[in-house]
Amino acid sequence: MSDALNYLVKARPEAMTGYFTFLKKAGEHLDPRTRDLISVITKVAVQTEPGFRQYLTRALRNGATPNEIIDALLMAFPVLGLAKIVWAAEILLDMDLPEFRPENLDAEPGWHDLAALDEIPMEEVAYFDRDGRNLFVYRTEDDIRVYDSRCPHQVTNIPHLALEGKRLTCPKHHWAFDIESGECVEIGNRPLRRFEHKVEQDRLLAYW
Repeated sequence: MSDALNYLVKARPEAMTGYFTFLKKAGEHLDPRTRDLISVITKVAVQTEPGFRQYLTRALRNGATPNEIIDALLMAFPVLGLAKIVWAAEILLDMDLPEFRPENLDAEPGWHDLAALDEIPMEEVAYFDRDGRNLFVYRTEDDIRVYDSRCPHQVTNIPHLALEGKRLTCPKHHWAFDIESGECVEIGNRPLRRFEHKVEQDRLLAYW
């Protein structure tokens, strides 16, 4: 929460608790995706960039598609106005999410070739740029893990230089991840996104 909201919670705990309870009850018949889309629109209405990034990420995580998010923004035009929709679109462009690129909006998920298996070292972290995505790959004798380079907090692209040993730290808000498990080990509470993978003819492929 913002400093202002933290202040109000401390200054008027009963009132603020009642308010948050009301919000929760008011949306209890909505599925998570719909609630998240409404939250995205709300953050655009008040032009809160951190909130917009956060709820955009949550909406995607809960199953909303990029097309649904764009449609929700455009359908809210009578309330938002063009200037706020353009403001949101500029943030989307700055985030450079692969899913929102025009050529990917209607693309069907599929398998993508990453590398020959012998190019991926054992118990070390490999980094790949493939088909518009940056990926971290960790391989052991028993398993291969393919992770999106995007932080699950606000989908900031985590660069390869942010890796120290097997610890990956997002430069924006310092969420830190154990690359062996993908779990967040500091600041946050959500793991790295992991892609399904398979090996065919000694080549590693990932699905997105």
